[in-house]
Amino acid sequence: MADFSLTTLFVVPVGQTALPSSGSTQNLTAGQVGFFRNDYSLATAGNIAAAPYFYVAQGRTNTYLQGSKRSDKIKGCPSGSGCNSNVTEWYKVSGCPTAANQITDVTNFTVQCGESITLTLRAHSSYIDTLYFNGFTRSVTIQAPCCGCSENPCDDVSDNTIINLLIAKLIQQAPGNNPDNISFNTFFTFENVGGTILRITGKPLTQYGQPCDIAAFPFEYDRMSFRTFVYAGPATTADFIVADACNLVANPIITQRASYATGQSAEIAQLEKNFYSYQAGYLKHLYRMNGYNENFESWVSTGVTYDTYYIRFNEYNKSEYQWGDYIMEDSTVIIAAPNSVTSGISAAITTVLEAGLGTVVDQGSPCITTTTTSSTAAPSTTTTTSTNIP
Repeated sequence: MADFSLTTLFVVPVGQTALPSSGSTQNLTAGQVGFFRNDYSLATAGNIAAAPYFYVAQGRTNTYLQGSKRSDKIKGCPSGSGCNSNVTEWYKVSGCPTAANQITDVTNFTVQCGESITLTLRAHSSYIDTLYFNGFTRSVTIQAPCCGCSENPCDDVSDNTIINLLIAKLIQQAPGNNPDNISFNTFFTFENVGGTILRITGKPLTQYGQPCDIAAFPFEYDRMSFRTFVYAGPATTADFIVADACNLVANPIITQRASYATGQSAEIAQLEKNFYSYQAGYLKHLYRMNGYNENFESWVSTGVTYDTYYIRFNEYNKSEYQWGDYIMEDSTVIIAAPNSVTSGISAAITTVLEAGLGTVVDQGSPCITTTTTSSTAAPSTTTTTSTNIP
């Protein structure tokens, strides 16, 4: 059965560099985030584990008819057992503003004199799949040079020759100067590495337009992946994946898989919109005219990368459970804090939460700081998984 989680988002302002050191929830300044025990006293790394439960709270700008924004009751189990925890999930995703682009190396060409071969690329992304059914699929066909009088027709043509012929075809543009002409160059770059490797690298995707309408939802997760096929003969209308499955003449290896950027300011700003109605005291709808959105507060700073903490938990009081054939409802707290590389607040939050919930698991992928590779060797992220599942 599906479930639903009532989600409250807390975005730590860039100007907050430490957790509150005194006061209670009513003393929080606008945007300030803190942790509080069941009696609303400050929760610290030294006392949070002994509290029956704790809250996450944040000060508001608009306090008319509403107090601080606050989570439901959270009870962790830092020891791992022997305590009555209501937390079902607890993890962190470190922010990484750079998405890795897929890199595929094509090697081990086996092409004889005069033989025709075809290279087909099929690319997918949310952006691309709105333009093309079943992805952007294009093919190029080349013919290997004829043998010389003294050459053995059974010998393979050198990889360097085949790679150069393929690249010359792949970078050809459509005739004319129509800016809407889409070619391989729109989505890929091609490189001859050492005369033995055809390196195909996906380009960063085009950014979506960002409308000024606050009720719009412009941010979308996206990545481009592609599959590579090199087979004998010309391209036909038959499904090349089936018809030529046993006639491959090169070996494509994915050496770097595409990834998603995480913790971007646009992503967190989108979460503020998504979960706004769950956490506003009143005026819960977002209107297209900003003047009607008096309760909407955004603490995201453009260009900042955020670490996100996720705590999912059930009702603290078991008496509030309702049994029956219905969709289960629990709660989730998301805390977005400026990345630990640029701010100390992320480390302070980690210290307190680990004291109350136990060691956090970082589910973020290792952050790749460059998106392309131009060295003569394959990238160090080579994978041995199937080349057909990018």
